[in-house]
Amino acid sequence: MAQKKMAIIASKGTLDMAYPPFILASTAAALGYEVQVFFTFYGLQLLRKDLSDVKISPLANPAMPMPIDMPVMVQMLPGMESMATMLMKDKLKKKGVASLEELRDLCLEAEVKFIACQMTVDLFDFDKSDFIDDIEFGGAATFMGFAGDTDVCLFV
Repeated sequence: MAQKKMAIIASKGTLDMAYPPFILASTAAALGYEVQVFFTFYGLQLLRKDLSDVKISPLANPAMPMPIDMPVMVQMLPGMESMATMLMKDKLKKKGVASLEELRDLCLEAEVKFIACQMTVDLFDFDKSDFIDDIEFGGAATFMGFAGDTDVCLFV
């Protein structure tokens, strides 16, 4: 029986959108899948060495449960993004959910291949030294060579 393959495109870099690609990739790897994740545009932030600036915004995120009802005007106030980020990180910790760094490390230990979109690196003038080790830099064609032959392909 051939090894199953899973491809994930991670295109967002907010706290709420950072967890799905790492959870899905680590779970698939644990189930024996060969996994590659292509980080493009804002998703590229998730490959930076320092993830402390990854935030979540309550604004334009209507499905986000808040401890109290909050009118949209309040969500726009300065400090609300920091408060929402703090609340979410606190909830994740209280529920025993691994940190982004822990999940990312788990993926690397499980041999999930991370590909940083070279076009995005060039577009935003990123320095490759800002990113973690053990990643590959490549374009969409690099990723498509793998994604076109997968059992599961997801866009997150």
